[in-house]
Amino acid sequence: MSDKYLELANSGLGKKLFSAMGLPEPVALVRENPDAPHKLMGQVLRGVSHGSALHDVIGECLKETELQLCGSAMVGKGHLIYDASGISSAEESSQLHEFFQQNLKALASNGRVIVIGLKPNAARHSAQGTLQRGLHGFIKSLAKEIGRNGATANLILVDKGGEVSLRAPLRFLLSAGSAFLNAQVLTASRPVSPVEADWERPLVGKMIVVTGAARGIGRAIAEVLTRDGAVIIGVDVPQSEAELNTAMNKIGGLALPLDITSEGAAEVLRDFCLGQGPKLHAIIHNAGITRDKMLSRMSDRQWNMLMQVNLGSVQRINGALLATDLLDDGGKIIGVASISGIAGNVGQTNYAFSKSAIIGMVETLADSCAERGITINAVAPGFIETQMTAAIPFVTRQMGRRLSSLGQGGLPIDVAEVIGFFVSPQASGMNGNIVRVCGQSLLGA
Repeated sequence: MSDKYLELANSGLGKKLFSAMGLPEPVALVRENPDAPHKLMGQVLRGVSHGSALHDVIGECLKETELQLCGSAMVGKGHLIYDASGISSAEESSQLHEFFQQNLKALASNGRVIVIGLKPNAARHSAQGTLQRGLHGFIKSLAKEIGRNGATANLILVDKGGEVSLRAPLRFLLSAGSAFLNAQVLTASRPVSPVEADWERPLVGKMIVVTGAARGIGRAIAEVLTRDGAVIIGVDVPQSEAELNTAMNKIGGLALPLDITSEGAAEVLRDFCLGQGPKLHAIIHNAGITRDKMLSRMSDRQWNMLMQVNLGSVQRINGALLATDLLDDGGKIIGVASISGIAGNVGQTNYAFSKSAIIGMVETLADSCAERGITINAVAPGFIETQMTAAIPFVTRQMGRRLSSLGQGGLPIDVAEVIGFFVSPQASGMNGNIVRVCGQSLLGA
């Protein structure tokens, strides 16, 4: 369903009317060009704190892009990047204030603010770690200031040995693919496997499983990953076989009608993947359902059915795949959580439990996966325009759209683009991350 309010706010008459009435005027977001994705455009003004150890690395990363790098000032408007890794005292924090106070006016509509710091336990001493943690609050507050212009602000924290992993998150956050990723923290760690891939089509020759691929977010994930070169194994329930076949035929993927909660389903999926070749690049655990009800009136069936789809099947599939070497040395596991699993939601105790457990899966498997050259990460979508959200009552739907810093709901492709980043070979240093794809929704912000 289209967002008529957003469309009107960006029309000639609507701009005048909304401005006169003092109504919110969300800016239409610029997303990837499907015919030429991953192209970085515009100019960048860069600032750096005294004593930074990342100055040269960041400079090399930016030189490899098509972006126009500015000197001490920007002509016109563009993106802002600030290396805050050198800040280690309250007095030195004034450098951060000075850079943005002087240059925020040069931030473009749909522009990007990226702050780069150190993971606190990677700091040289406790005082520096203390100040680096402060960047969380700074970036979340700044994102709320600039969101009305369609601009986003995100933070990259560099862990010990993570300097060599900066290119991937920096490029992604500067791209149109990160349009709905706002006020998030990405941690760059030491790569767990070799990195060799093209920036524009990073998934050429890679086989990827997407569950729940017949429609909505799952279908968008399959399409984006295909655009980037992957061959998709799309999985969905047998009742959706016709829809799944249509989706997979459109992108040249393979359809596997399968109830992932049925006995032996994980082994069926594993054997299907083994039949395609010796390696599986990624598994995207997208399939999920809701069975909303106040806890006092929720039946055992409503609880257990949801838990088997959203959580039990995920654990069994991971177990079956990790019992082989299909994913070793470069594989990716992606969980699809939800902001309900972070902030909770009325009538969704079952759903919130299952999605919070997906986050727990990432946190508990990250180290053991890394030892095998596998990364595991999760995305937590907020209000995304799908058939499901189109069925929400009008007032609730409008609140879901407007209660974010960007003033609008996201699209399925916004979730897909973040997943595309996480499964790219270049993101080998991204492990154990959980990010909300919600435009900085006030829910769980």
